[in-house]
Amino acid sequence: MKCASESRRRICAAAGLLASFLVLGPACAAEVVFRVVDESGRDLEHAALALVPLGPPAASFQTRGAEIRQKDKRFIPLMTAVPTGTAINFPNQDTVRHHVYSFSPAKTFELKLYTGTPSTPVVFDKPGVVVMGCNIHDHMVAYVMVANSPWVGVSDEGGRVAMKGVPTGNYELEYWHPRWVGMTEVARKPLRVTGDLAQTLVIGNAR
Repeated sequence: MKCASESRRRICAAAGLLASFLVLGPACAAEVVFRVVDESGRDLEHAALALVPLGPPAASFQTRGAEIRQKDKRFIPLMTAVPTGTAINFPNQDTVRHHVYSFSPAKTFELKLYTGTPSTPVVFDKPGVVVMGCNIHDHMVAYVMVANSPWVGVSDEGGRVAMKGVPTGNYELEYWHPRWVGMTEVARKPLRVTGDLAQTLVIGNAR
């Protein structure tokens, strides 16, 4: 009876560990939180960040579609960050037609004068920064940073970007901000993740 009780105890303990793993996820998956600020230490919105794994190519990852709306003759959001291969829709929610285009090397495309939502989204299949405009309304502009990573984000009004489920390892932090328009090469710096991490990233007007 004692052996049976000991066996049941071990089974229950193992089941508890398994349940914890399923609920909490693997212990090596970290949350990396960035606070993005300008040279004066003020929170900086619209900064695009990506954690790109170093070393062997990362395992394939699934992408989810994204959306950049046209409303009140502007693009919403101004800045978007997506993994390579993401399909983006461009719904026109204005009562006037727009003509969306980009000449950026990372993605050259054109959506000629239209209303509503084009039937086919635009697939952003190369890493880099894409600058977009409207051929009818010159003041309209938007940006997309494409990265070979599922860990991407854009800073909110508080300058915060949180990336969850990041495995431990060595990464290259890629980042870009609209204040660098005209310089579409992303900035890079190495970063090692060994567990939950909080970092402050300073982005100035000049690179």
